[in-house]
Amino acid sequence: MSRAERFLSGLGTHAAIEPDAFVPGAYVLSIGGAEQSHVDLAHPEHIFYAYLRRMATVLDLVRPPQEPLRVLHLGAGALTLARYVEVMRPGSRQFAVELERELLGFVLEHLPLPEGTHLETRIGDARWELPGLQPEAPFDAVVLDIFSGPEAPEHLANRDFYAELRELLAPDGALLVNIGDDPPLRLVRSQLSALRTVFPEVAAVSEPEIFEARYPGNVVAVARARPWPPGWSEAIASAGPHPTEVRRGIDLDGLARR
Repeated sequence: MSRAERFLSGLGTHAAIEPDAFVPGAYVLSIGGAEQSHVDLAHPEHIFYAYLRRMATVLDLVRPPQEPLRVLHLGAGALTLARYVEVMRPGSRQFAVELERELLGFVLEHLPLPEGTHLETRIGDARWELPGLQPEAPFDAVVLDIFSGPEAPEHLANRDFYAELRELLAPDGALLVNIGDDPPLRLVRSQLSALRTVFPEVAAVSEPEIFEARYPGNVVAVARARPWPPGWSEAIASAGPHPTEVRRGIDLDGLARR
């Protein structure tokens, strides 16, 4: 497939899908000229972006290997993690909510899902779609990948929304939140603080330099209603990409403040 492009009227900009010049069978989704997602159609288990690789590692830990998952993706992008879950855990049941109808249709047209994928897609605002997803709960994991910078929609970046997400999770399920931010990490701090008012266990995963607020980057928050499983921190850090640091408990106190 050569480059494909579509105008997204909701955003007032263009989305483009083009081949990765360095990885045969892989493609890059860009919106408004900024790279948003990377998909390896030939090998969906290969994940290019560091924060998505860390999220995938957490999904690997939620249930024993090969056991199907029920996963809710809020913010579809190019459905990189949905593809990963399908090839790693065939038979998984997944749901994706995307605000931009034209984007989702564009992605599915040019980057088809692996054969046999059980994915139900819904168009709408992530928060307002939650009541309609109640009959599909509980989910083993909920992936929130909507925050793309230091500014975030107020109705999503707050404890009430996280409390609603907790109600959709299985008792031992995990909420994964990608938080993109710039120094001094005000959004990261506020969201970790909000999550800790809802979940008894919250961890943050990123590179050490990001935690020190030296550079812009992504922090993955992992929240659970049950105690943090033994060995999870070590498994996440060792899986990489390297270096990967996991902070939780008192090690997170300095960051999880407004």
